[in-house]
Amino acid sequence: MNSFKLSFGLLIFFAIASGVHAQDIKTIKIATEGAFPPWNAVDPSGNVIGFDVDVGRALCERAELKCQFVTQAWDGIIPALTIGKYDAIMAGMSITEKRRDVIEFSAPYALTSNYFVFAKSNGLPKMDVTAAVDLSSEQPKGLSLIEVLKTNLKGKTIGVQGSTNAEVFLRQYFGEQVQVRIYDKQDSLNLDLVAGRIDGGLADYSVWKAFLESNEGAKATLYGPRISGGVFGPGVGIGLRKQEKELADRFNLAIETMKTDGTLRGLSLKWFGADIVSK
Repeated sequence: MNSFKLSFGLLIFFAIASGVHAQDIKTIKIATEGAFPPWNAVDPSGNVIGFDVDVGRALCERAELKCQFVTQAWDGIIPALTIGKYDAIMAGMSITEKRRDVIEFSAPYALTSNYFVFAKSNGLPKMDVTAAVDLSSEQPKGLSLIEVLKTNLKGKTIGVQGSTNAEVFLRQYFGEQVQVRIYDKQDSLNLDLVAGRIDGGLADYSVWKAFLESNEGAKATLYGPRISGGVFGPGVGIGLRKQEKELADRFNLAIETMKTDGTLRGLSLKWFGADIVSK
């Protein structure tokens, strides 16, 4: 009898403990664009997939969070976060000071490298695609490469996805030297590039990679140096409301753990075929 009471009591204790633990696991919604492969996309079955999604799920597991991914158009993704439509953004979003005026970011979980892409038959003067420009350092060599780009691309029509750092960069550094055409999705930009309705485009290399390896992108190529830093920010992070310090701390600890154990690198190799993890 006493043994039965003890066993029954232990069952009640563990049931209560399990219930408390379940209540401690916070459920959050994470927004992603769903139109920025391989960072994020929607498969034929309607499932959200991509690097952001895999990283987000792994982070949530380590942070003891239950996470649900939802899609949101890029141009409204930050405003919808601030009004509480969801709790976080993972959409290949670069950390910038302008965005930090409105939201907070986690530590970076990936780096960005931005390139121009043109048709191989573009007739532009040759430039070294292995060269690099770090806008944060403003070194003379890097700034001189930007000036060469401005001269070479004068009068060209360049496509960029709207409300991105690529658009900010073009307007800030190229002014009226080029015609800037805005797209709501990268796929639409790629279609116009293939059709010759624009001369070239500017985006992150991780986005161009899939396009350049496709049948449609076979006639296109990178042009000019890799561009990073400055308006492009220190890397890609999770967007959060400013008051969500506890959530930011959970994500930062999980990001560091995933860097250390190699999980982030493994997911990067899976989706990009290269290590784009922040150092």
